[in-house]
Amino acid sequence: MKVLISEIPEEGLDLELQDMIKSDASLSPIRAQLRIKKVGTEVAVSGKILADVELQCSRCLKDFRSMLTIPVDVLYRPIENLRGEDKHELKVDELDMSFYSGDELDLLDLIKEQIMLNLSMKPLCSDLCKGICLRCGADLNVGKCGCSAKEIDTRLEALKRIKF
Repeated sequence: MKVLISEIPEEGLDLELQDMIKSDASLSPIRAQLRIKKVGTEVAVSGKILADVELQCSRCLKDFRSMLTIPVDVLYRPIENLRGEDKHELKVDELDMSFYSGDELDLLDLIKEQIMLNLSMKPLCSDLCKGICLRCGADLNVGKCGCSAKEIDTRLEALKRIKF
């Protein structure tokens, strides 16, 4: 969804969006409640995004669904403010800042970006997930596998001789 910056009223704009987004994580329709306020040439977007994502557990490799509630607080500035600068070091107060070009602000890009930034790097179906056996691949959440736990990597044999 695109918003024309010149048409944002002085008192701001409240939007409720529901849309289907395709990305690396399968998504059901996302919902977003956003407040857009224009201050001079800057545009402040705040609110929250609700997304139901389908992920794969990094331990047991099973697919699972997770509900994300993402707070949004982003300040947009015109891209023209960066023209002429070859390098720009980000300051702490600039981490929640982005840029727009022309008179359009694409909220779909903002929503996709915020969802991707809030996905876990190593998603887990449960904090107690035991994963899979490294030898036979059995799901350790279902039960123990038949592999022997006594087998020790030969590279670690020297550690058995250390006395504490």
